[in-house]
Amino acid sequence: MRRLVKLRVAACLACVSAAFPAAAAAQSSGQQCTGEPSAGAVAQTPGPPMRFGITPGAQTGQLGSGPQPPRIPEDPAKQLEALRKLRPDKTIPFVLRLHRFFWSDGEAGVQRFEELATRYTKAGFLVELQLRYHPSPAQEGDIQAWTAFVRSVVDRFGPNRRVVAIQVTNEVNLPFSPDSSDGAYAKGQEALVQGVLAAKDEATKRGFRQLEIGFNWAYRSTPQDDDDFWAYLRDNGGPAFVAALDWIGLDAYPGTFFPPAEAPGRERDGMVNAMSSIRCYAARAGIPDTVPIHIEENGFPTSDSPDRSEQRQVDVMRTLIKAVDDFRGTYNVSDYRWFNLRDGDSTSKNFQVRYGLLHDDYSEKPAFGVYRELVTQLARREQPGTSGPGKPEPRLRVRCVRHGWRAGLADAPSGTSRVDFSVDGRLARRDRSAPFRATLPARLANPKRRLHRIVAR
Repeated sequence: MRRLVKLRVAACLACVSAAFPAAAAAQSSGQQCTGEPSAGAVAQTPGPPMRFGITPGAQTGQLGSGPQPPRIPEDPAKQLEALRKLRPDKTIPFVLRLHRFFWSDGEAGVQRFEELATRYTKAGFLVELQLRYHPSPAQEGDIQAWTAFVRSVVDRFGPNRRVVAIQVTNEVNLPFSPDSSDGAYAKGQEALVQGVLAAKDEATKRGFRQLEIGFNWAYRSTPQDDDDFWAYLRDNGGPAFVAALDWIGLDAYPGTFFPPAEAPGRERDGMVNAMSSIRCYAARAGIPDTVPIHIEENGFPTSDSPDRSEQRQVDVMRTLIKAVDDFRGTYNVSDYRWFNLRDGDSTSKNFQVRYGLLHDDYSEKPAFGVYRELVTQLARREQPGTSGPGKPEPRLRVRCVRHGWRAGLADAPSGTSRVDFSVDGRLARRDRSAPFRATLPARLANPKRRLHRIVAR
């Protein structure tokens, strides 16, 4: 971080979205969070367009069993060509979710993900990390070592402003699938809470304002597993944990895992059930509706079975995405990721390696063009000249005046009406009309202190 005594300080600008209306909880606190059974009974509330993305690699892991490598190895050039085709409009922010970033892979794993993040961000994409607990036997349960690893990942990836999110752990509510879910490991719940706190603290200290921190929940495990999971977050997270959250993630596969079979079109009800369930559970843990949902995983695999044909994948995709878009305001859904880009093995009888929009040889399934169409139609767009990841940061000009430090944001977006300065963790807020200026009290103007946070609103 740069010190206040410098005349110009590069500052991260964070625009705070308008508050969403509270989504109605499906159940009272004394009942199971079973969710709304029918989409038709839920009001559709308008909301801002979503930010879309995809898991870019081939499927290599699966629920309840070990990983299966792709039948055809990844071809980076073909993969990037497909990703560019999937997002033809460069004004659309498109997030690539890099999954299976295992703690147990050590330095080699970190370097591999650094290479991927660099490749994708240089190509114009945004990146988020699925940072897995997934410890080795020697690491399992060592939460102090885990949080040190989390901080080191924040330090190494945070300077890349197009790395926009870290999901800390994966599907901790599932206790039976070590390859896909961190709930199978000792102290998985503690790893989630302490990992979120460590990631947010480190990002804040280092000034990585673009780096949003969250966790996810798999829809769903047994009622007891899910109750225990959210109760743990309530009892062991508390206000500090809630304050550290920028979003909560939902992994949902209606018609594939829960419920395992649905009549055509009923996937819409399943998607609403998933969104209403996570809102109910989150409220029990003290997480308010103003914390947005990211649909981190949503998909429908193909197979040789008629009920998983490639045309059926198209139909289900349209149904699922339409449901999320219709109820994005009701449940405050800000982001959506399809799982995933390419099959691990298009000849396999196991549907779990055939979620892709591409066959394993990079030829397109019909759903590839449909996803491109839906993203183009529904996605959030960046306006020319606005601040965002990968764009020039607004400049903070600071000069000494008799009673303190005076600061003004150059290149501030229109409509900016307030700036919040946090110096050594203490807030100095000033409201000013244009031209945009703010004054820091003299007590905060010690040149030895660091400017930790600047937020324009």
